[in-house]
Amino acid sequence: MAYLHAIHFSLEEAQSTLNDILPKVEQMSNAKRKLDTMGYDLRGHHFFAGMGTNGTKPYPDEVNKVIELFRELTAKGVVIKDISRGLIDFPTIRANGEEVYLCYLLGEKEIEFWHGIEDGFAGRQSIEEL
Repeated sequence: MAYLHAIHFSLEEAQSTLNDILPKVEQMSNAKRKLDTMGYDLRGHHFFAGMGTNGTKPYPDEVNKVIELFRELTAKGVVIKDISRGLIDFPTIRANGEEVYLCYLLGEKEIEFWHGIEDGFAGRQSIEEL
């Protein structure tokens, strides 16, 4: 069976990884929030592709911080869904072979939800139903 992601986590591995990366998720969310207050739109510009600010000035330091943390987390297999909210997913394989996401939102105590890849945040279900 072909899967979308090369890296998959058990619930225990995802929770352990979350504990290790939580400060980075918070830093990324805080940097994005600061950029938002500065009126700096990460999505409206092509920062992740390395394009500049039309030569007018260098990027704010927070841009490089977000990029650095984004790259570090995604290299570990973490899927960043919403930087501002600290919404991240951990790909996993259910017992039936279906690839789904273990879902975490900044502020939650631990990973308590999962959802299908196509379902998104709105389709979150209790981890007990995994």
